[in-house]
Amino acid sequence: MPLDDIDRRILRELQKNGRLQNIELAKRVGLSPSPCLRRVKLLEEAGIISRYVAVVDQAKVGLRLSMFARISLTAQDAETIDHFIAAMKRLPEVVECYIMLGESDALLRVVVSDLEDYRRFQAANLTRRNGIQSVKTDVPSETIKQTFALPL
Repeated sequence: MPLDDIDRRILRELQKNGRLQNIELAKRVGLSPSPCLRRVKLLEEAGIISRYVAVVDQAKVGLRLSMFARISLTAQDAETIDHFIAAMKRLPEVVECYIMLGESDALLRVVVSDLEDYRRFQAANLTRRNGIQSVKTDVPSETIKQTFALPL
């Protein structure tokens, strides 16, 4: 589905506030409510809007650390990769997981309460049992920017 300027305006507004009422959204993008709602439904049906979520402040719920783990797998065959992916999908602490091209095979963002929590998580889950050969963990000292909005 090709996006026009109005679709992009709708998406920008919904990325700022997914709970925006249709009447207010229509006003902000310069449409009447009925065509605006129709466009939103089309964006949802096309999968461009895949879901609506609440963005939770991780520190305020006791998850003060994001750790970045660079993973090397035991092998690069489909079975090992599929096993690794399935294992990572089951772990709620893994909030982002990417299969990489380059020096490491995968990159994880893991949220935990503290370093001891991460050590326990790593010892229990980032193991050969899940197809992992080695883990190199990076600890960010400060979050400068974190957004979920795409540049539309």
